[in-house]
Amino acid sequence: MYEDLSLYIDGEFIKGGGRPAQDVFDPATGSVIAQLPHATKEDLDRALAAAQKAFESWRLVSALERGNILRKVAQLTRERAEAIARNITADMGKPLKEAIAEVNRCAEHLEWHAEEARRIYGRVVAARVPNVRQMVLKEPVGVCVAFTPWNFPYNQAVRKVAAALGSGCTLVLKGPEDAPSAVIALARLFHEAGLPKGVLNCVWGVPSEVSSHLIASPIVRKVSFTGSVPVGRLIASMAGSGLKRMTLELGGHSPAIVCEDADVDAAARVLSAVKFNNAGQVCVAPNRFYIHEKVYDRFMASFLEHAKKLKVGPGSEATTTMGPLAHSRRVPAMMEMVEDARAKGARIELGGARMGDNGYFFAPTVMTEVPDDASIMLNEPFGPVAPCVRYTDLDEAIRRANALPYGLSSYAFTTTTKNALKLQNGLQAGNVNINHSGQAAPEIPLGGVKDSGIGSEGGQETFDGYLATKLVTQLD
Repeated sequence: MYEDLSLYIDGEFIKGGGRPAQDVFDPATGSVIAQLPHATKEDLDRALAAAQKAFESWRLVSALERGNILRKVAQLTRERAEAIARNITADMGKPLKEAIAEVNRCAEHLEWHAEEARRIYGRVVAARVPNVRQMVLKEPVGVCVAFTPWNFPYNQAVRKVAAALGSGCTLVLKGPEDAPSAVIALARLFHEAGLPKGVLNCVWGVPSEVSSHLIASPIVRKVSFTGSVPVGRLIASMAGSGLKRMTLELGGHSPAIVCEDADVDAAARVLSAVKFNNAGQVCVAPNRFYIHEKVYDRFMASFLEHAKKLKVGPGSEATTTMGPLAHSRRVPAMMEMVEDARAKGARIELGGARMGDNGYFFAPTVMTEVPDDASIMLNEPFGPVAPCVRYTDLDEAIRRANALPYGLSSYAFTTTTKNALKLQNGLQAGNVNINHSGQAAPEIPLGGVKDSGIGSEGGQETFDGYLATKLVTQLD
């Protein structure tokens, strides 16, 4: 059965009471599968007050005990992975196999944060006189708010919750209203694991109204957001006006460069898998393909062969390898980008159209000879559309890759250390993947540069935005 949707405030699951609600849709059929209650302003204030009260005691709980709760949630996550994943498939659309993998990976994130929280160290600094002791301490900043997206609803929530709670902060989380089941499932697991009430609170509502209310509160000391660049700018301006810390993982428009000396078949295999994963609705998906002219034809033949093998259908069907887009609005957005590129001279080698009349399906699409001024080369598509172009010189390819204000992720394929070093040094991105896709594991940071964000999640950097530095200097 689909998740019983509610708010989660101060240790209680709340719904009804005349609260406004919105429909939740199955993107494979377009049918309504549930109703999601929205928080009132009183609910938001109660969540903030609960988080503030809980912080006074949670901040003093040992890292070992905090970690024990995270480990318990990891255990429960693995035990219930399939049930959580089925609901993600129902409200977000991705194939069940992908959803199960997402949930299981989150168990590892929880365990890693549980261990890394025990390594939040301070230090003793040698003083200039013998009767002074100087210590640098790391302390949780306080109440945090987080806003998470719909494309990886469990994963994105877990990353923020584990970092906030592991550091000793408390959290008010607004998940994605379009795909809410994963966040409520996560709240239930923390509740069952014995998390003290008020440490985690989950709310829903009109995004702009909820975010402005929460961020404006003097209770809040940290803001974390994953989403688009325009919304991220608004979040940053609101947080900045209150001098609140922030972590922002914003949009990307990842370039993929295939060098003359690349293993072409491996490049085509890896890039097709990463591009069409989650129907292209991935912030780190490769979106602009720059192929050296000497291997262009070989790459395109192999890449198209992989794309043609994709089985598009409802995520609940075992044979499906690519599900629908998550929202009805994404279908016309894809069509607009494809038609713009076609009008400017691009060739449609595969797909390029909606599939069927039910649900939000769009065909895996490959385009060639796409001009640099086409909309899809300038704006993140967030869908299963791959524009491919030729280049003649690696310096030229790097220049074109860096020409946009985005800088989240990038991909490159080469078999020489000379080219690999040039790509490492030249690509302006928070994540540079050479000859594979190796990002987003819990032990390594994920974050962007330029317009793609501020700060990182994962790796030893994961707690940076949740900790304040305190100097204690004492004269005996």
